[in-house]
Amino acid sequence: MSGTSLDGVDAVLMCQADTSSPRMRVVGHHFIAMPYGLRQEFLALQSPQDNELHRSQIASQALVEVYTAAIVGLLQKTGIDPAQIAAIGAHGQTIRHQPSSGYSLQLNAPHALVEATGITVISDFRQRDIAAGGQGAPLVPVFHASVFNAPRQKGGCIIANIGGMANLTYLPPPGSEARVIGFDCGPGNVLMDAWVEAHTGERFDRNGQFAANGKKNEALLNQLLTHEFFAQKPPKSCGREQFNLEWIQAQAAPFKLSPEDVQATLLAFTARTLADAVRNYCGPAVELLVCGGGAHNPQLMQALTEELPNLQVDTTARYDMDPNIIEAAAFAWLAQRTLDGLPGNLSAVTGSAGPRILGNITPA
Repeated sequence: MSGTSLDGVDAVLMCQADTSSPRMRVVGHHFIAMPYGLRQEFLALQSPQDNELHRSQIASQALVEVYTAAIVGLLQKTGIDPAQIAAIGAHGQTIRHQPSSGYSLQLNAPHALVEATGITVISDFRQRDIAAGGQGAPLVPVFHASVFNAPRQKGGCIIANIGGMANLTYLPPPGSEARVIGFDCGPGNVLMDAWVEAHTGERFDRNGQFAANGKKNEALLNQLLTHEFFAQKPPKSCGREQFNLEWIQAQAAPFKLSPEDVQATLLAFTARTLADAVRNYCGPAVELLVCGGGAHNPQLMQALTEELPNLQVDTTARYDMDPNIIEAAAFAWLAQRTLDGLPGNLSAVTGSAGPRILGNITPA
């Protein structure tokens, strides 16, 4: 998995817990940072560019080189023979997410990945759901339900995946007639990352210190909250099309704030929009479990705790799931669903016409 934040590629190896159970367990994890030049090219390709068709194909092949290195590193780390691997679930790098226009584009080169690894590849997970009238995102809630339904507390549980964008999964209390729901609730780290990089050169705000040196501005926060995305009801999804550096620069310019104050306001913006989504759309719950890069920002975790004082705010590590690997593990799990001929979406989450088998199979 390489997500919206473009920090790097996570490779996760999973296997069935036992032959009689559909549950899967994590065997190992390996991370490779995204090469700087490739990251810049992906950022550029988020919007129309000269010669973009050719450039996107070259970028896809370069991404597969990173995928291959991550896979090789993971297999070496775990001591697993490639012949033991049933398939690779390779999500690709999203550069355009336009479900209202009937597509979501993830750059990838699955045929090249098969040739490089000799392993079957499952890719293009989102398009079938979109063809069925869905958003194609988020796809991880069905995985969250599989992983966290058994070990969690007996009350309702909310999983918050805070990567570049933020999405929620609501798992109702056991025995409840309520359905699992999930949706994108707004920007996660994407605006904070873009702003801190523009002003310090750092790719992200380590431990939230740049934000901690500022003070949130209520007027700017209220202005950000007027974005039309927040008036939409789920199912819904978002991307860099809505939330990007150019947007925040335009929004912040009239307020003439210090960069640190804008950063503090962006952190508050992520916490407030996530908390609003919990309050507006999630049923009774006792805990909020955070995964993704946001789990490592103590300032953001504290802001969420303050916004949601009635919930126990923690990370997914509480239930022995590393917050760094949830999305990559989800696409390994979804790849297994594809191989087994089982649906990988939840229509209540994406808005599709019904359950669908996701992904295209490129055989070894």
